Amino acid sequence: MYHPFFRGKQYELLAIRESAEVISEAGFVPIIEPVRETFTGLKRALDELDTYGAQAAVIVNPHHGDHKYDGQGLVSYIDELHQIGRRIVPAILLTSSMATEEALNRIAYYRDRPLMLVHAGFQDGAGLAAGLDRTELTHVFLDTRNSLYRRHFRGGTRVLVLDGFQRKKNSDYARTEVELFSELHITHVDQSADGYGDFLTIGDYYAEGGGPAYAVAIHLTFIDPHKDEAMYVHHFVSDSNDTPVDPAGKFQEALSKLVAVANNDDSHFAQTSALAEFRELHSRGHYPGLGYVKKLSIKHHLETLAEFHANE
Repeated sequence: MYHPFFRGKQYELLAIRESAEVISEAGFVPIIEPVRETFTGLKRALDELDTYGAQAAVIVNPHHGDHKYDGQGLVSYIDELHQIGRRIVPAILLTSSMATEEALNRIAYYRDRPLMLVHAGFQDGAGLAAGLDRTELTHVFLDTRNSLYRRHFRGGTRVLVLDGFQRKKNSDYARTEVELFSELHITHVDQSADGYGDFLTIGDYYAEGGGPAYAVAIHLTFIDPHKDEAMYVHHFVSDSNDTPVDPAGKFQEALSKLVAVANNDDSHFAQTSALAEFRELHSRGHYPGLGYVKKLSIKHHLETLAEFHANE
């Protein structure tokens, strides 16, 4: 099924917390790469998932953020959750810089537990597969093109993750308002995969922060029933983009476009709780901050896919 890939920034963890019931009912399994030293936000997200009986995977050796060079505290935290019976699966990120021996040693540590391997550029697929002494693993492949590499891991559960979000300057999204996001929710079965995933409406990009926004863009996904149910993303961009002043005004410009399209009779947007909140923000003329806007965009994406699978 669906495995959304989150980096553990505040607004992403909030999106998980507020979508925990949706995630549970749909059978989604979020993958979380913690990027903050403190576990407060992560704990709250995992607690909420546990309340609804949802499963999650947490990367124990993050490539980004505060745990990049020393993940032992994170390993210990996930061990503690295992001891109290939480349904949290440790996930090992297999990167291009990791040697086969190191990978096998990390895997051996979790010998008696469910385990996810996130293949992210690892080079020695044949050597790793030969050294594995268990087959009941979940293999997540972040490179959907390398089918030769995937052939080594035919046992267990196989998940393909595609980054469908095209990263650009916010103002550039106005040039192509609607873009194809992904077909993987339909085609992963044709590629001999048991599940699929994506990087939501954030993309596989990590940065600690950014400068002031000259343009505000809101990204909403939808599934088009007239195009074989492929998923598209609609970019709603502000107009007054010459200076970084007045982000609230820029947000209202983008939001007005969103509401106008969503209110059309031929709109394909799912009527999600996030879309309802966008409408409410528009009616109030309120600007909640860009992190909040990203959170709503993520929630809408999760609810859209949950509705799609519920109607399959």
